[in-house]
Amino acid sequence: MLLREAQEREVAASDGCLRVGNDGTEARDAPARPHERCCRRMLPAFELRNAKGHEVAVAKRAAALEHREQPPIHLRERRLDRVPVRPARKRQRLPGQPVQAERVPHALERCRVASGEQPLQGVSEPTQALDDVHALKLPAPAPMARGRCPHRSGKPRGNHVTRMRITLRLPFGQLNLAARPSPLEVTCGGPLRTSALVGAALVLAACSRPSGPIVIGLAGPFSQPRGTSMLRAAQLAVEQINARGGVKGGKAGGGRPLKLKVADDSGSENVAMRVAEQLYADPAVVAVVGHLSSDPSKAAARIYGGGATPLVMVSPSASNPDLGGINPYFFRICPSDLQHGTELARFAWQTLAARRAGIIYLNDDYGRGVRHTFAAAFTRLGGVVVEADPAVPETRSLEPYLSRMRQGGVDVLMLATERPEAELALREMQALGLRWPVIGGDALTGIEADGALAEGVYVSSAYLADRRDERNGAFVADYARAYQGQRPDHRGAGAYDVIYLLARVIAEAGPDRKAIRDNLVQVGRGKPSFEGVTGTVIFDANGDVPGKQVMIGVIRDGRLVTETER
Repeated sequence: MLLREAQEREVAASDGCLRVGNDGTEARDAPARPHERCCRRMLPAFELRNAKGHEVAVAKRAAALEHREQPPIHLRERRLDRVPVRPARKRQRLPGQPVQAERVPHALERCRVASGEQPLQGVSEPTQALDDVHALKLPAPAPMARGRCPHRSGKPRGNHVTRMRITLRLPFGQLNLAARPSPLEVTCGGPLRTSALVGAALVLAACSRPSGPIVIGLAGPFSQPRGTSMLRAAQLAVEQINARGGVKGGKAGGGRPLKLKVADDSGSENVAMRVAEQLYADPAVVAVVGHLSSDPSKAAARIYGGGATPLVMVSPSASNPDLGGINPYFFRICPSDLQHGTELARFAWQTLAARRAGIIYLNDDYGRGVRHTFAAAFTRLGGVVVEADPAVPETRSLEPYLSRMRQGGVDVLMLATERPEAELALREMQALGLRWPVIGGDALTGIEADGALAEGVYVSSAYLADRRDERNGAFVADYARAYQGQRPDHRGAGAYDVIYLLARVIAEAGPDRKAIRDNLVQVGRGKPSFEGVTGTVIFDANGDVPGKQVMIGVIRDGRLVTETER
């Protein structure tokens, strides 16, 4: 009875490694007890788990502890848990005695002892000179010191590595490395340790010269028509830069290609946040072009601008005023809605001679921003806003709004909406026989594809494809050649400029997130301004471009062209 209780206590307390013999029996290491500490690291005690041999197992274990016998060498080890390792003991060093590395037991050495192999003691101090990193040959293994296991004698024997030196002579310079092994390194043999240090040298040598593509994120609603021009223009810019040899500069290396990591945010705040998390988490991404519209940009900016390694985002078209200064890593190359609303109000008052305005706006950051700035500017000029009504994507009819505006004597309709809501308003105006002039912000871009329905609509924009500029003319021609005669819009032109701007910054500052941001804040303020197809880019302290001008275009014969004011 006492023997059975002892067996059960032994089995319950066992842990560590499970051993399986050639005959199918299994054995498990038992944890060390105080009276076993003298030989625990050398001798893993074991118990047989077959049903008929419990008494024999306990007896053999007791005999092994008494005579310090080795376990059978034919057992193979199958790890179930981490082998407990006793910390190295500190030894007193006598005056004049050389410093030796502390020896820490390791599971690898235990296996060597169990199988009858001699432990590895170390190598002498080698020095290897390499004339060519590509022709690397490892030195022959140093002679191993033969002796008893250190756990038997209590003292390590043989030579120990004190320092290893490696010199790499490369075409662009020489790299000298010196390494002192940690205590765990003493348990590894000559060729293994030499290979590890030579490998480290090769890694450092490779890091000294940048290689591979520079990755830039591109985020926008590419599953929707309004994102098409942005995607195409960004791809065109990358192809042109790579065709000319890539990004060249002192800190970017000698001609590294650009690579886009495209992410579709579907124009949704929630999706934009997930996209931002993915791009932020990728260490290869050094900057992001996007997002296209204001709501997704505001949601994503909170992610890009936080954490230990913030990521620069440069939007080609997000225009809500609240985005300015949202965080130090946000930039945009388009004017804000403050400029769009003000210019639309001036055009309606001066050019169209309107005095009573009606507003239909999309109830989001973009729509509310344009409505507010237009109403404030129009009222300052002396006009009256008769009615301002919100539209939502689920709106099926705007006829009630239009009827009330007609009763109020409206003489101009301002649409602060996206294209679908504008198309609905134009169809219902035709049905009601209304002939008001219609004006709107740059979100209406693309409505020219509706032909006669959109004829005569006025659109504010920071870019028009017929802009008279040699740089813009070349861009429009290249875009048409690449995409079957299509014309870029302000979103595409903005993305094209952002890619070229980032290429310039990376060439100067290198492909580093913080360095890119520090360089961007100086564009036009300490560093030259950037001249692009959309005009001159000079950032202020909030990452805005207050110097960018807003133009008024009009849809004629299915094209958005510059309006010649009367």
